[in-house]
Amino acid sequence: MTTPGIKRRIKREFSTEEPVIRIGKNGITSDLMKEINRELNRSKTVKIKILKTGLQEKTADEIALVASEKTSSDLIEVRGHTFILYRKKRIAEI
Repeated sequence: MTTPGIKRRIKREFSTEEPVIRIGKNGITSDLMKEINRELNRSKTVKIKILKTGLQEKTADEIALVASEKTSSDLIEVRGHTFILYRKKRIAEI
């Protein structure tokens, strides 16, 4: 669980950053999960944008929750079609 102070710091730091990963019409695939895990292992935090084509069946909140659960990370913020994930410890890649 992430403390409110850490969440504020991450939101502040990543407010001007560009998203590193984009989710398209295929949604959350196993390859996408591997890429998110790789990025979380590399930098602990990742900013992800959901393209309009990726929002056909689910909302941004639902997609962000699924990504958070599948990567064992904390969902820091969902703003529009963009969300931030944070994971403190490194997890071995599958």
